[in-house]
Amino acid sequence: MSFIQCRQLTRIYKRGEQVITPLDQLDLDVEAGEFLALMGPSGSGKTTLLNLVAGIDRPTSGELIIEGQDISKFTRSAIAAWRRDHVGYIFQLYNLVPVLTAYENVELPLLLQPLSRKARHERVSEALNMVGIADRHDHYPRQLSGGQEQRVAIARAIVTEPRIIVADEPTGDLDKSSAHEILTLLQRLSREMNCTLIMVTHDPHATEYATRTLHLEKGRLVEQMKEAHA
Repeated sequence: MSFIQCRQLTRIYKRGEQVITPLDQLDLDVEAGEFLALMGPSGSGKTTLLNLVAGIDRPTSGELIIEGQDISKFTRSAIAAWRRDHVGYIFQLYNLVPVLTAYENVELPLLLQPLSRKARHERVSEALNMVGIADRHDHYPRQLSGGQEQRVAIARAIVTEPRIIVADEPTGDLDKSSAHEILTLLQRLSREMNCTLIMVTHDPHATEYATRTLHLEKGRLVEQMKEAHA
């Protein structure tokens, strides 16, 4: 059984009289430890799929089975607890809290877990070291470059040791050099942590770092590209 199984996965929204279907009966299997890139035009369902896998949104119909559990059937409290323990989310614009230091931003997800202050410190320090930003632990977001801010955001995503990391255009706001550094970092973390990483991107070069690239259009899988060998 695949780590993630989407079966006839559908998401429908209503906007007034208009019916919008960002995902339409999608079937997809993702293996544990895979680094999957999702491409497609705006409105193709990429971010919708990302949010469903992350437990942020719920499908209208179909099954979303992760590690043998259909998370679409979870209660609100159960899905919140599952998301807290299993998912790390990386945003395009970092979503750091401006009044908190890098250390404090990374520590935030751990405040929801029953950990001692010492255990939190060890986790945060390890995460900052893993992304190469430990020497900026006491800096505020405004004191960091875009690439450094994204490293802090990645540290925040991995500090809970999640099984799944979802990244929505993680290099969309970075220059070419910083984007390369971030993608190389994500590739390395995916291997070292043996976590499943799903990344939405519009950049064909970004897909070179993934193990597989899928193309979505109008909520359907329209093309499966060859595995990358980055």
